[in-house]
Amino acid sequence: MKILIVGGAGYVGSVLIPRLLDRGYKVDVVDLFWFGNHLPRQVGVLNIDLFQLNVEDLEPYDQVVFLAGLSNDPMAEYSPSKNFIFNAAAPAYLAYMAKLAKVKRYIYASSCSVYGYTENELYDETRCVGSTYPYGISKLQGEQAALQLADDEFSVISLRKGTISGYSPRMRLDLIINTMFKTALRDNTITVNNPSIWRPILSIDDAATGYIRAIETNYRISGVFNIASGNYTVGEIGDLVKNAIEERLGKRINLCIKHIQDFRNYKVSTEKAKNVLSFHPACDVKSIVFNLIDNMDKFQDWEDPLYSNIQAFRSLESGIAIYAMEAAK
Repeated sequence: MKILIVGGAGYVGSVLIPRLLDRGYKVDVVDLFWFGNHLPRQVGVLNIDLFQLNVEDLEPYDQVVFLAGLSNDPMAEYSPSKNFIFNAAAPAYLAYMAKLAKVKRYIYASSCSVYGYTENELYDETRCVGSTYPYGISKLQGEQAALQLADDEFSVISLRKGTISGYSPRMRLDLIINTMFKTALRDNTITVNNPSIWRPILSIDDAATGYIRAIETNYRISGVFNIASGNYTVGEIGDLVKNAIEERLGKRINLCIKHIQDFRNYKVSTEKAKNVLSFHPACDVKSIVFNLIDNMDKFQDWEDPLYSNIQAFRSLESGIAIYAMEAAK
């Protein structure tokens, strides 16, 4: 099988792609490489803008996976216009072209953020979505555009993922567990802004497994699937991160509990993914923290802007602006 992964050099792709290669798949990537290239050498690279991909470019592939886009709420709120272009228009365009090219399956990286605020109920894929934030709105738009193209010849799977954490060669420290880990080791303190709100947490290893299950499922299957390792309150996550660090490193960690209002509160059921895709998560918060500890010698510079998507994006935009000004002189 030959797979094209758009945005494959990012946080998830850098873990997923080596596992796909180990399973014997041929993988090519389209990426802007904003955060560098940490992929194995045997991965093919298409040096082409996503919006320039045409039918001829996509015809060689059995499946197309969309991992690109602006990846979280701070990025979306920093640049709402780019958020809607990259998270809504881009996946819609790619799905349309993939279907014209007779690609068998299109997999879209959606998010549990589409659920918005829920009243402490466990949400499955049939429940109404209600995000009022740019990120959640755009992810739903991209998802709906792709799904309406599904038919007997074109499978479309949307994975609504929980908040991912864990080590990746393209490391991020702006994700909930990763951020708590960073501040715990740097400042001996974990800050919990609101201990009562719920979040579905997804280990990056379980995220890669979710994509593998979607790739390898029967082509007759299409639809939306929640993917998470488990549901936790943010207060519980803080406790679990603290306990795991103290257990493994013998380092005393303090907790700073605040009560800042947050209108993003959701927990999800993953029963559909278990029953249809055979997705069975293997990780929890403790194992995610142990994974970070085992690899922390690879990301000791806590302040590296490349570890924060919003900081890297701002630097990139500043660099482009300076280049444009110099070119205009």
